[in-house]
Amino acid sequence: MASSLPPDLFDQTTIISLLSTLAIVLVAYATSRLVLPRATTSATLRFLFIWHLADALCHFILEGSFLYHCFYSFIPAAEAAGKDLVPTPYNFLGLGDSRVYGPQSGGDNPFAQLWMVYARADKRWAGADLGVISLELLTVFFDGPLAVYICYLIAKGNPKASIWMIVLATCELYGGFMTFCPEWLTGNINLDGSNFMYMWVYLVFFNMLWVFIPLYAVWYSINDISNAFVVRQAVRRTANKKFD
Repeated sequence: MASSLPPDLFDQTTIISLLSTLAIVLVAYATSRLVLPRATTSATLRFLFIWHLADALCHFILEGSFLYHCFYSFIPAAEAAGKDLVPTPYNFLGLGDSRVYGPQSGGDNPFAQLWMVYARADKRWAGADLGVISLELLTVFFDGPLAVYICYLIAKGNPKASIWMIVLATCELYGGFMTFCPEWLTGNINLDGSNFMYMWVYLVFFNMLWVFIPLYAVWYSINDISNAFVVRQAVRRTANKKFD
């Protein structure tokens, strides 16, 4: 661990960024109170509804903003010379090496600043990392809509929600693995775990949420689907007895 903490560890941008994630959870909870029947919705299903709606909002708002800055925020390469910026891969968007993209080029934009806070722990998120962008394209345009669809199914009491929760959880787990496996294989050269905030809040807590809760969703869904097969078998046995 470093002997001294960074002076910007709890600056205004950091606090606002952390509060934004809390606001997303509160919106998801409030929505659950509005759309889920209190009498017939179990605590588990309510939790899974809140998780999937918060998941979708994170994908659309936060990760969607990351993609925006990766594609639309840039500064000329000549202007970036001499600055401590993450290099943009050569010929990104077919433009050779004339521009430097990513939240690092987003100036005072609030979402760019949010991602620059997270980039203190994982600097890949400051620029236009091809692996991260590829995963986030799937996350924003597939995982996000699927999470909303799951919320719709839960609200309607549709048992298909369990099937799609397994699909989405598999996507989330795979995405998390492919985000960090390249770092593990290269000695975590882009990660900074030098203090509690970077290591245990940014890198561990925020990312492990997308491990343990999807695993829980898989466990719940498998049990739900298995119980449905048990019920079907019981109905078949009852029907067979009527014809014996």
